[in-house]
Amino acid sequence: MESAEIRRRWLSFFEERGHAVVPSASLIADDPTLLLVNAGMVPFKPYFLGETKPPAPRATSVQKCVRTPDIEEVGKTTRHGTFFQMCGNFSFGDYFKEGAIKYAWELLTSSVADGGYGLEPEKLWITVYLDDDEAETIWRDVVGVPAERIQRLGKKDNFWSMGVPGPCGPCSEINYDRGPEFGVEGGPAVNDERYVEIWNLVFMQYERGAGDGKEDFPILGDLPSKNIDTGLGLERLAMILQGVQNMYETDTLRVVMDKATELTGVQYGAARGTDVSMRVVADHIRTSVMLIGDGVTPGNEGRGYVLRRIMRRAIRNMRLMGATGPVVQDLVDVVINTMGQQYPELVTDRKRIETVALAEEAAFLKAVKGGTNILDTAVTETKAAGGTVLSGDKAFLLHDTWGFPIDLTLEMAAEQGLSVDEPGFRRLMQEQRDRAKADAKAKKTGHADMSAYREIADGSGATEFTGYATTQGESTIVGLLVNGVSAPAASEGDEVEVVLDRTPFYAEGGGQLADQGRIKLDSGAIINVRDVQQPVPGVSVHKGSVQVGEVTVGASAYAAIDINRRRAIARAHSATHLTHQALRDALGPTAAQAGSENSPGRFRFDFGSPNAVPGTVLTDVEQKINDVLSRELDVTAEIMSIDEAKKQGAIAEFGEKYGERVRVVTIGDFSKELCGGTHVGNTAQLGLVKLLGESSIGSGVRRVEALVGVDAYNFLAKEHTVVAQLQELVKGRPEELPEKIASMLGKLKDAEKEIEKFRAEKVLQAAAGLAENAQDIRGVALVVGTVPDGTGADDLRKLVLDVRGRIQGDRPAVVALFTTANDRPLTVIATNEAARERGLKAGDLVRTAAKTLGGGGGGKPDVAQGGGQNPAAIPEAIAAVERLVVETV
Repeated sequence: MESAEIRRRWLSFFEERGHAVVPSASLIADDPTLLLVNAGMVPFKPYFLGETKPPAPRATSVQKCVRTPDIEEVGKTTRHGTFFQMCGNFSFGDYFKEGAIKYAWELLTSSVADGGYGLEPEKLWITVYLDDDEAETIWRDVVGVPAERIQRLGKKDNFWSMGVPGPCGPCSEINYDRGPEFGVEGGPAVNDERYVEIWNLVFMQYERGAGDGKEDFPILGDLPSKNIDTGLGLERLAMILQGVQNMYETDTLRVVMDKATELTGVQYGAARGTDVSMRVVADHIRTSVMLIGDGVTPGNEGRGYVLRRIMRRAIRNMRLMGATGPVVQDLVDVVINTMGQQYPELVTDRKRIETVALAEEAAFLKAVKGGTNILDTAVTETKAAGGTVLSGDKAFLLHDTWGFPIDLTLEMAAEQGLSVDEPGFRRLMQEQRDRAKADAKAKKTGHADMSAYREIADGSGATEFTGYATTQGESTIVGLLVNGVSAPAASEGDEVEVVLDRTPFYAEGGGQLADQGRIKLDSGAIINVRDVQQPVPGVSVHKGSVQVGEVTVGASAYAAIDINRRRAIARAHSATHLTHQALRDALGPTAAQAGSENSPGRFRFDFGSPNAVPGTVLTDVEQKINDVLSRELDVTAEIMSIDEAKKQGAIAEFGEKYGERVRVVTIGDFSKELCGGTHVGNTAQLGLVKLLGESSIGSGVRRVEALVGVDAYNFLAKEHTVVAQLQELVKGRPEELPEKIASMLGKLKDAEKEIEKFRAEKVLQAAAGLAENAQDIRGVALVVGTVPDGTGADDLRKLVLDVRGRIQGDRPAVVALFTTANDRPLTVIATNEAARERGLKAGDLVRTAAKTLGGGGGGKPDVAQGGGQNPAAIPEAIAAVERLVVETV
């Protein structure tokens, strides 16, 4: 049974039994504590925590998931993988243990003809929690599983929680016996390789307290409403139904390995080393396609780093198997063709996915070339210092600057006889991740305990947003936090977070910055609002300070936003929609939105493109936008179902989470997007849009920055003033300025060349004198000294070689000259063959000198170059070279 059919049967089975079918959420987690969705229940987490009311009492989904903590283990075993699909059925206060158990058994054991998976009942083993008598009784007496195939396990294996205070409960796992060829008998308690877990049923019935690990926490009591959360690993079931040894041999991964074989000539199963590479390629390419499909682009932080890392590991392993040219196109196409049966959007977005993937492949191949030079220098410096371990900060630099996966650095360093300080590297990596995660969380929560916001949400419900229709209005303070802690009151000067029952303040989201303004209480107290966030869904938290008086929970208030700021942001947001559509018209659908920020009077818009956008195209885009403004198109917003929005062709932003009902913003006949932000009423209100330019912000992602309205006018006014000043300076009309300035720059460049030529000739004139005044060190002619500051590296090198060539006969010669250029010391040292025969090598001499100068260097035995940080140390460096020559000869 193919994976697509397993998925179809799952959803059909539960839909027929009253479950709402929920499409897989994006892999981009709507949770500041997660980079990516890593479990099937993540999208349902707000329902289980009581933050949001579930849309239905029963639900089912097949959720895309990515886990990357053991990424280095992928390929080494057949059990580790990064992408997987979790089939789940969920009950929110509806059916409980008996219902979940009976559904699971029915679906697994019903015949294929009847819509089930057709597993043999006698091959299924059950585990239950240590003291869960109820679950065991249902399995034994209601379902009919023999008691000898039901085993009890402890808290570590059969008890579930989210790792934080909240809902928890015992679980029951269904395991499949793969037979004696996979190990000894005795059930899953003895051998989890033979008795592989395929389905986990979680019975959420308790509330847990704080504690560490999977076992060390107290049970506080029963939940008011008992829930069900189950998860079946689609890949594990596919492995069983398709009769293969492991998940890599299932239909959606085997085809990728077959394509890798076609591209490299390496057969899977031929050798352990190449088998590992095959599995890495299959897993990582599939995960990459799924991530790009959900809007992730390669980068050096967060999700972008995860994608970049796994893509580069895949490409690297293809090269280890002998691939010499580009391979990503063929591999990505296979994944799209296979996974597209389950996720049709992959086929629709094929061009965009391929564009991003190919750009990353090209960038990595270029990085390998450049990074290899950096690594060679680091290895040389480490060996010169007598070390055997490449430092963690060097490995981190290679990763952070050049995108080198750590395994690539480890392998290349080992080839040079060095190990790598992996703990140091991982410490720096973790610090970087912690900073990124803390920044994201702090932005949302202000470092407050999330439970404080949840308590407010439980007590008062969601905040009603009135800002689409009004900019001010009456409200009531329903929550107050001072320094991140709930408080009944706050005084003048306190930094506070205020929750209102209704608000005109827009909370930051969808690329739009938050409103600012004031909240005034009937008592006369005033709160200055600087920011608004939604740390938990639906609850707007107003962050600011008490300017006057005392603020109390329950007080009546009047909230008013800064109207000028709102209008300026609305102009920017509407201009962003126009820019998005104009870019798609010019570049095609691959120019999909990859992020944005709408601030007062200006915006930035990120979009997919493998190459820079030509200036002429950008000019056309800008003209098209301003033409739309002149057409005075109405901007309207309408609430509709997500399916209706798609039918109307509304554009959705990648990575955004949308509900069943969405808000669609339409600009005349030009643009239609899903958007929750605020906008102008008519395009004429924008006045003017000026694109400042575009640049690269990552592999396959470009950024346009622009000004809107008065800010655009002021920019053009300043440009006009500059043009007028240039006209006065060069005595020409505006249209003549480019030619006249180009001519002036050309003349200046020619003059600089003449000056450089003169300086080089002057430096070389000193060669004869330097050679004549060479010291004699036990038969070795040593020329050491300084040349005028400002001498460039090329000129210094020419001079050193010229001096070396002037030393007569077969006399051993060492020439070491120093200079200061751009406030940094520089040295070039050369030796002739006779000197090298006596053990004098330029590279050794340069390293000695450069170390004294506070830097590094290297080169060949006949000529080498180095530098440093301290020009004042040049005399000491000269002395060090002289000493080394004396000691060597």
